Amino acid sequence: MPTVPVVPESPLVGGDVVVPVLDGGRRRYVDLDAAATTSASARVAAAVQEFLPWYSSVHRGAGAKSQVASARYEQARAALLAFVGADPATHVVLFPRNTTEALNTLAFRLDLRPDDVVLTTAVEHHANLLPWRRHARLRVVDVDARGTFTVEDVVAGLDRRPTPRVLAVTGASNVTGWVPDLAAIAAAARARGVFVAVDAAQLAPHRPIDLGALGVDALALSGHKAYAPFGTGALVVPRRLLAHGEPMLVGGGAVKAVSFDDVVWADAPDRDEAGSPNVLGAVALAAAADELRAGGWTGLLAHERALVAALDAELASVPGLQRLGPGSGDRLPVAAFTLAGVPHALLAARLSAEFAIGVRNGCFCAHPYMARLLALTEQEVTRFHRDARGADRHLLPGAVRASANRATRLEDVAALGAALREIAATPERAGGYAPDGHGGYAPDGHGGYAPRHGSPVAAAPGW
Repeated sequence: MPTVPVVPESPLVGGDVVVPVLDGGRRRYVDLDAAATTSASARVAAAVQEFLPWYSSVHRGAGAKSQVASARYEQARAALLAFVGADPATHVVLFPRNTTEALNTLAFRLDLRPDDVVLTTAVEHHANLLPWRRHARLRVVDVDARGTFTVEDVVAGLDRRPTPRVLAVTGASNVTGWVPDLAAIAAAARARGVFVAVDAAQLAPHRPIDLGALGVDALALSGHKAYAPFGTGALVVPRRLLAHGEPMLVGGGAVKAVSFDDVVWADAPDRDEAGSPNVLGAVALAAAADELRAGGWTGLLAHERALVAALDAELASVPGLQRLGPGSGDRLPVAAFTLAGVPHALLAARLSAEFAIGVRNGCFCAHPYMARLLALTEQEVTRFHRDARGADRHLLPGAVRASANRATRLEDVAALGAALREIAATPERAGGYAPDGHGGYAPDGHGGYAPRHGSPVAAAPGW
């Protein structure tokens, strides 16, 4: 099958890794877990290596290296503002660890009251549910049988009284890859004076973002989902929001003066970045953002459309496979599915051990959404929570998710389809696996499927 080159001069680190499989051979690892995390871009890794000799304290030293590090850190803010189309006159970038920390910070700094309402959706990742629930009341836009909602559904939630203070919505589902109409949703919210916060963790590495054109107030993303897995995310937020009040995290660097009785907080963004920042992570994230912008989006979008079509075709060819979520419309190359008669953890284990295909299984940190996609009853959800408190995680419901990155080849998707068809046709091989004590399955050495060249862990450097 042809492969559309996206950024051929900058492959992903580890893209040529070979791992052992159960038949005793070795295969190139097929990474279909990009919605969880991505490998570093080679260009990002090079940017980190280039900066390492200059690494030093930020905004705390007069030495040459400290000046360079401080400049690179501030340049990274500018790069992220440009990446999402934000105006530096009105918006500022913070560098939290990830999207989760970014949304927790935003929820804290919005100074919500217990009676305030945050409108969100059943599609959300836990990172865009739990922080808001800690500070305010949630009003949830539910989904239909396909796992989607309409702009009209959001408008109905906005028009209920009391009017929400915030609309917190995903840019793209981490479970199904579905992309809601952000521009229309944001326009409806802003017409009613509602602050719009977007979880762009999944959207950012796949689509161009123009915060101003979208009419979005604040946006959060993660480097590790955008080819910069060095421990930094970004929160793009209005400057006015950080001009007053106490930060969520307090300590050195966030202040101008401190006594035992008083504190004078620093100006934004320093006020909300207490402690020594992850300079390397910021440099890496800026390099990833610059690379995506410089490469242009035309080739990447065409490649992803081809991947979506290939996923649709391959999954439709597997007997007993049930696709979760919409099978049409605007989607990222992400697919969640179950296979009749095969527990989701066992299916993921077989894909890895027999075919060197890496996927994710479970509920993907989106339990309410998965409950709807799996059509769980209230009694089944109650049992789910009971089992989650217990010791045996193999009883928990879930699915398998395959998700592509920019380097995923069409032949990788074909390999997934072939593997799933073989698994569906060879249920007897399941006898060679046993629960691993952590909710997953592993080859138990029986049935002729023990690896002859050791486990993937044993094959990795340093083991």
